[in-house]
Amino acid sequence: MEFLQQNWHWAALAAASGAWLLVDLVRNKGDRTQISPVEATLLINREDAVVVDVRDEAEFTRGHIPNARHLPLNDLARRSAELEKFKGRPIILYCASGSRSASALAQLKKAGFDKLHNLRGGMMEWEKAGQPITRKKK
Repeated sequence: MEFLQQNWHWAALAAASGAWLLVDLVRNKGDRTQISPVEATLLINREDAVVVDVRDEAEFTRGHIPNARHLPLNDLARRSAELEKFKGRPIILYCASGSRSASALAQLKKAGFDKLHNLRGGMMEWEKAGQPITRKKK
């Protein structure tokens, strides 16, 4: 008890960290398709994951994840065949915040893709994590 009184700030930090993890777990409802920028980078480097940007042309032009394929959400149903050759590889979908890419994930799941991931927080989280961005087209 004396230890906690003398180190209350560490105990508070531990409690806050635990609460944050719990909130994150509840928010994602155990959704394993949601991945962080670090997890996405590991998938790209270790499993040659395909990165697909579902934002519109203007957003893509302002900056995107290096080597990302641009497939706007509005064109996804019409152009999903372009991803057929990648069905056996992990596919990471992203947009600005994660909501459009979640919709794209649902569409591709219905089309028979199973190694799908949604970049949690989208481009905003990618940039916040200090990950690289490019303006070059693939």
